[in-house]
Amino acid sequence: MRKLIIGIILVLLVTVPVSAMEFTAPPAPDGVQQYIPQEQDSFAEGLWYIIKTAMSSWQPEIADVSRICLSVIVAVLMVSILNTVSESNANVVRLTGAVIIGLLLLEPVNTMIRLGADTVTSVSEYGKLLLPVMTAALAAQGGTTASAALYTGTVLFNTLLTLVISKLIIPAVFIYLCLSVANSALGQDMLKKIRDFVKWLMTWSLKIVLYCFTGYIGITGVISGTVDKSVLKAAKLTISGVVPVVGGILSDASETILVGAGVMKNASGVYGIFAVLALCVGPFLQIGVPYLLLKLSGAVCSLFGYKPAVELIQNFTTGMGMILAMTGTVCMLLLISMVCFMKGMS
Repeated sequence: MRKLIIGIILVLLVTVPVSAMEFTAPPAPDGVQQYIPQEQDSFAEGLWYIIKTAMSSWQPEIADVSRICLSVIVAVLMVSILNTVSESNANVVRLTGAVIIGLLLLEPVNTMIRLGADTVTSVSEYGKLLLPVMTAALAAQGGTTASAALYTGTVLFNTLLTLVISKLIIPAVFIYLCLSVANSALGQDMLKKIRDFVKWLMTWSLKIVLYCFTGYIGITGVISGTVDKSVLKAAKLTISGVVPVVGGILSDASETILVGAGVMKNASGVYGIFAVLALCVGPFLQIGVPYLLLKLSGAVCSLFGYKPAVELIQNFTTGMGMILAMTGTVCMLLLISMVCFMKGMS
């Protein structure tokens, strides 16, 4: 009897720490620690804190972007006047306008492309640290099969998406913008067709990866039993608005995250979601605000009636929309997986 009692005590000493184990999410990179809220009981308040902090830290740069957009409007106005006054030199005016607008916009857009690429890398690297923690937490609560399926699928598609972005999307954005400037300067139909093909390739590359990801989640049965159908529905809605409309990403993504907000009982999951959002929100605003300002500038320039310049500005807006799309896609892939993990632990 004494041996039996001692054996039971030894088993309890071994099992209690395991059952009570707390899985701690890896700390976010130093650059985004300031965005993560101290109080993490309310998802809505935490999200608002992240957005408010990111906006306040980037406000001084809005003036620089506004000056660039104003310069573009003035340039288009001057080119429109020259085109009206000197119709015989229409080709020279067209070339001049394309060069001026290209010089004004290529540098800031290049900076945003690099920012988007760095954000994709940061989110991907943090995901590699966070996902094993969430997998272990779900497996410890009996979800061994679900955790393995989620981890395998997320890592696979995250790696694939990062590869597609770095090797295809980013170079394609540069090619798309260069073709846009060349087409605006020369007015060649062949350049326009190649440019449109590059745009189609970028768009569907992102969509196909996400379709495969959500399809994988549905086929493996991870969603049924662990995550309700609204997560899958929101994920599919996100895909439909990923390229290039910003509003589509924001509205559909918010539905996805709110589904998981009600089950935020796991400490590592709560911190992980806020860390991923902190990584994405700042760059998303830094790209999104110039995107909207440039779109507004294009609307103003359309009043001048000089179509080649307006079309070029719209093409630059499309390029920035692709940068937003790739940033939001990587963030959403990881957040959808996080919601699935947390629902499995609820």
